[in-house]
Order: sequence, then C-alpha cells, then structure tokens
Amino acid sequence: MSRFDILRLPHITEKAAIQKDEREGRIVVFRVRPEATKRQVKAAVQGIFEVEVESVRTANFKGKVKRMGKYKGRRAHWKKAYVTLKPGQDMPEFFDTV
Repeated sequence: MSRFDILRLPHITEKAAIQKDEREGRIVVFRVRPEATKRQVKAAVQGIFEVEVESVRTANFKGKVKRMGKYKGRRAHWKKAYVTLKPGQDMPEFFDTV
C-alpha cells in the first residue's frame, strides 16, 4: 500500500476547523483507509506534505444502515485520523479554506 493509498481526502468540517484554531493550526483531519495504522498515516503525511508530525489519533466509524423503500443497505465503514504537527510546521493552503 503506497502513501497515496492511505490518505483518502482531507476531512474539512466545522469541528476540524475549531480544533485547528484551538491548536494554532497544528491539527489536520484526514479520512484514511480503515486498515491503515497510525504509523502508516504518519509516514504518508510526512512523505506527501513534507512536514514533521508530532502525533496521530484515529477514530473508527461504523457505516449506517440506510433504507430505500423495501431495500436495506449499509454504508461503508470508515476511519478518520487527527494529525498533530510539530510546532512551526504548516500545511498547504487548501486546509485554510474553511
């Protein structure tokens, strides 16, 4: 699994923006592959964005059961990673759009 397969997309929400503001812009949130480990996420962020990562916290989410008439299905399970950067490190501009 390459580092580009681990990070799916930045998870830009109001909660992520609040956490970023509380930590002087040092926390960035990503949606990652469910089987990715913290070490893999850290290596991927450091390799892709060329920043130093202090810590990584992850959270697993179960997919919700959804109905469409008489049919029932389930959304996919997913994982979110909170990446804390070392002091003095900055992420690219697209994280500042929120």
